[in-house]
Amino acid sequence: MEKSTLYFEKPGPANTEQTLRLASDWAMELKIKTVVVASTTGKTGLLAAEIFKSNRVIVVTHSTGFARENHQQLIEENRLKIEKLGGKILTCQHAFAGISRAVRFKFSTYQIDEIIANSLRIFGQGIKVAIEISLMASDAGLIRTDEDIISIGGTDSGADTAAVIKPANVARFFDLKVRSIICKPWNP
Repeated sequence: MEKSTLYFEKPGPANTEQTLRLASDWAMELKIKTVVVASTTGKTGLLAAEIFKSNRVIVVTHSTGFARENHQQLIEENRLKIEKLGGKILTCQHAFAGISRAVRFKFSTYQIDEIIANSLRIFGQGIKVAIEISLMASDAGLIRTDEDIISIGGTDSGADTAAVIKPANVARFFDLKVRSIICKPWNP
């Protein structure tokens, strides 16, 4: 199979719609049924739910308290629109954070999951996010680990990275495979 990867000159939300449309084309061509997309406020998730009409769309948000105590960043209006379009919302702890982040905050030392996250950032923040949200969706039982998915992440806000991934559960992290990178920033 011959496929090409698109590299964006710069990272960021200006690439969101093109990232989602490229990923939609790949999903159609490869007959991939499920798309997992990171979305903090729900803006990117809503656009994904609108574009991926014939796919299962899972929107992965930050956990409550991520930005500040007792605060959920997903805008309720976006949540309702995503769900009305058939999208699923997953709100849970990050696969590469959780209790290890608490250890870092308290004792100023890193744990293995944050070391893995920082290692994945060598390929770009969006790739790290795409891998992480696929792990989170697998652990939540929203995706199967024996079916390829398209996973979409971003560098800061919006989406600028998409990949075809064979997912795995966090406990089987090393079984995860990045099959192909659809697009990503050249200089993330």
